[in-house]
Order: sequence, then C-alpha cells, then structure tokens
Amino acid sequence: MPFPKHRARRTRQSEAWRALVRETHLRTAALIYPLFVVPGRGVRHPVESMPGIFQLSVDEAARHARDVAARGIRTVLVFAAPEHKDAAASAALDAQGLAASAIRAIKEASPQLLVWADVCLCGATDHGHCGHVTAAGTIDNDSSVATLAQVALNYARAGADAVAPSDMMDGRVAAIRALLDASGLAGTPVVSYAAKYASSFYGPFREAAESAPAFGDRRSYQMDPANAREALREVRADVEEGADLVMVKPAGPYLDVIRQVRDAVQVPVVAYQVSGEFSLIKAAAARGWIDERAAVLETLTGIHRAGADLIISYFAPEVAGWLGA
Repeated sequence: MPFPKHRARRTRQSEAWRALVRETHLRTAALIYPLFVVPGRGVRHPVESMPGIFQLSVDEAARHARDVAARGIRTVLVFAAPEHKDAAASAALDAQGLAASAIRAIKEASPQLLVWADVCLCGATDHGHCGHVTAAGTIDNDSSVATLAQVALNYARAGADAVAPSDMMDGRVAAIRALLDASGLAGTPVVSYAAKYASSFYGPFREAAESAPAFGDRRSYQMDPANAREALREVRADVEEGADLVMVKPAGPYLDVIRQVRDAVQVPVVAYQVSGEFSLIKAAAARGWIDERAAVLETLTGIHRAGADLIISYFAPEVAGWLGA
C-alpha cells in the first residue's frame, strides 16, 4: 500500500519550518514578576530556597523593578513582609506602611510599569493566616472580608494599578469592588486568585514572604487539589462579583484546570508558576540533571498552551532576555 499522503515531519525538518508553524508563542509582555519587599534600606537578602530571588527593601525593590522593566517586563506583583505583625493586620492597613510605600516607590521609579498588589492578611498577622482567627481557632470569613476590602483600598490609594486578593475568603471580590467603587477608584481592576489550591508547592514562597501559618494549615479556605468542578464555581462566582481577571494557582500541576477555566469565562486568565515549581527546576538544573533554559521555556509554553493569557513567574526577567523582550 502507498504511504499516506500526510507526513507530519515535513514541517518539522528545520528550525525555520518549526518556527513558521508554531502554534503557541510566549511573549515577554504576558509575564508578571513577583517582588518581595521587607523593611530597611539597602536590603538585598537572598532567599535560600529560591536561587536568584531576593527580599528587597523599598529602595532596592524600586531599583530592581526599574531594571526588569528595562528588560521588557511590564507588570510586577508586590508582596510585603512588614516587621510589625498583629492579629488585626494593621501594617497592611497603614497608608504609610511597607506595602503602600513600596507601591508608591515603584510607580515613581517606573511610571510605565503596572504594579499589582497582593491583597491578603497573612504577611501582616502574627498568626500567619489569611483571615481573622476566632477564639476557637477557626478563620472568620466575614470579618476577614471587611478587612481585606480596606487593605485593597489602601493599596489602590497608594497607586496600585490592580489589587489581587489571594486569601480565598468567600465574597471578598464583591466587597473589594464595592468599596473601591464607592471610594472613587472604579477604574482599579481586581485580579482574583479565584482557584487557589492548598498546594505543597508553596514552601519556598513562605520563606520569601515570611507568611507561614503559626498553627494548622490553610485547607479550610484554599481549595482541595483533587477538585476541578469546584474551581469553575469559584471562578464564575468571582467574575459575577466583578473580577476583571481570574487566576489559577499553582500552574504546572493544574493545567487541566487552566484549560477548563479558559473555556468557561471571557475575562483574561492568569496562571501562577509558584515558588516550588521554580525551585524544583533550579535545583535540578544546578545538578546538571536538566537544561534550565529548555525546561523553563517548555513549562511556560505548556502553561500558555493550556489557556493562560498571562503567567506570573520568577523566571520572568531571564525569559525576557531569552525572548529578546
């Protein structure tokens, strides 16, 4: 019998052909870079579990943001680890606090850079949970939502281009949207961590953000890794409440969820390639087990191919260089 007319290898025979018919294209503009801000001045403290990532004082964060902007990165995501921590998360509510100061400094240093502000209570509370803790040791949803809305307002007033609630409390998007609108900030987008899983891949982040819970875990509010239909309920609810973008976190273990979310909603979908994903690649590459550049580009391409419009990644500045911005 004659060989079938279709030969898939015809358009794989050279890099020119492969580039011509490539279906998925990474873009520097679609990458978002996280920054970890700590108190002090001139602080550039390496995060041991995340090679190449640093805790930065406000002045250093502004300088570093300017550097990554020069490489083509258009958006940064700010996390703050204030020195003062209490049950009320008062540091996150302070208009002159660490997060608000960092937002202002980065915007002043790089006005063209979009600054997203992570909105949560964990970094500013003495117990490290994402909401208020009751006397019984549970996380109270509704009082936490009220505080989160005030934190989002504080960051928006400081100049954040978007607020990104990562707490996973029920109803927080609606509360944030209502307060921003009532405060003359209707133009500030809400980027919702809509499907945030209780993942084992967050360990290195908790060192960087100084946000590990002092007791228990976050499974009563973050999602069960076994659930996908629940993610779609969360995403649809946040869109109905006014989320302008929705996020799936982590990215790599949840490519199926990213695909389903992309098919379910019309707003942009963000995926977060989290600290554990980053550190695993770094550790394997340091031992010569994998090619770091190839692995990074393959994983990010897979996340994008699954349906993510935007990707938060600690590799963003390096990838910008590889892609030629």
